[in-house]
Amino acid sequence: MRTLRTGRVLVYLLLLGAVTVNYVDRVILSVAAKPISQELGLSAPELGLLLSAFLWSYLVFVLPWGILTDKIGTKPSTVSGLALWTVATLLTGVSGGFGSLFAFRLVMGVGEASTYPAGAAAIREWIPTRERGLATTVFNAGGYAGPAIGSVVVGFLVGQFGWRSGFYFGAILGVLVLLAWIFVYKRPEQARFIGEAERTKILTERGDPDRPGHGGSSLRTLLRSRTMWGMFVAQGCAVYTVYMFLTWLPSYLQATHGLTVLKSGLYTAVPYAVAVPGTMFVGWLSDRLLRGRPAGSGRRRVMVTVTMLVSSCILLTPFVTNAAVILALFSLSLTSIGSAVGLNIALLNDLLADPADTGRANGILMVGGNGFGVLAPIATGYVIAWSGGYGTAFVVAGVLLVVGAVLTMTMTRTPIAARRAVTNELVAP
Repeated sequence: MRTLRTGRVLVYLLLLGAVTVNYVDRVILSVAAKPISQELGLSAPELGLLLSAFLWSYLVFVLPWGILTDKIGTKPSTVSGLALWTVATLLTGVSGGFGSLFAFRLVMGVGEASTYPAGAAAIREWIPTRERGLATTVFNAGGYAGPAIGSVVVGFLVGQFGWRSGFYFGAILGVLVLLAWIFVYKRPEQARFIGEAERTKILTERGDPDRPGHGGSSLRTLLRSRTMWGMFVAQGCAVYTVYMFLTWLPSYLQATHGLTVLKSGLYTAVPYAVAVPGTMFVGWLSDRLLRGRPAGSGRRRVMVTVTMLVSSCILLTPFVTNAAVILALFSLSLTSIGSAVGLNIALLNDLLADPADTGRANGILMVGGNGFGVLAPIATGYVIAWSGGYGTAFVVAGVLLVVGAVLTMTMTRTPIAARRAVTNELVAP
């Protein structure tokens, strides 16, 4: 923590803010699902479709956003995506039926697909290699700060002013963060809010995002990597559980423990609130454990594996009935999942031989995560209907987490697109 400087902290806050708003907007529909369903007469399968709609378009557009980010840069990509999903969130609040809700959720997914490829590029631009674990988990912590804030604030707004107010709140937050990115963010070479000592440290220790001579590896080259595929599937196993919690946790608490919308929002906020500092601590710890070892060694895989195994504690959910114990279990699981997702992104940056591949490689990783994630709301709905309860849904998620841990430990052992990078190093002046 002593190595942090003012400039990087400001960038951390911008990254955290973007992801926080991203996830506030995602959780609004989850918190307001009951009153929306009652007003619009939605069935459980229709609700499942709405809950997953943004993930469909997210899945389709995340790789194109990654490629675009490599071409146009971090700031244009982030600002464009933020503006698009903020408008979509506002329009969702004026929807009058299933069709318009579904359409605006699709548009929201298109905009939100920019977040992780652009955020990974910002981290590669700004963060020394020895701080990537902390930086990436701070960035990803927005995925937990968002639901924590959204569950409480949106729960209150929906209870007091109706479900549409939650979407208006999300749009206001989006505008504020959009303005911050427009007026504050710059690459470290041009930023005036950092000193020369910090600028020098960043430029010499970040892994040189601007090495000249080529435009990065092709998608085909990246997809030939066994490591890329191992991380792709492992990310999916983790993100499946993330979205199961994000879309069904409020409904689970309302159905199983008889909570009101407001109380379920408060209960939902607890695990997410715990996960925010928890994931940051684990990210910091992973950086500490890597000291003395080159980032390219891939040793961060050990922490990814451990956190995924710990997060599989949700396998115990069917055997626990006490609400306090359930909250503790979910808090531990969400903290560990958030750490695993963030550290998997950091591991990808560690193992990327060519910094020019950052956007597209992270786009591939997000396709893996959200390819599984898009299934979670729908699959959970059908599993609940088939089994008559939520227990089996948690078992499915827990098994996937164990599978992801095994794949991480066994498949992420070599650099990604290493041959081309080594060749470039040999010919570089």
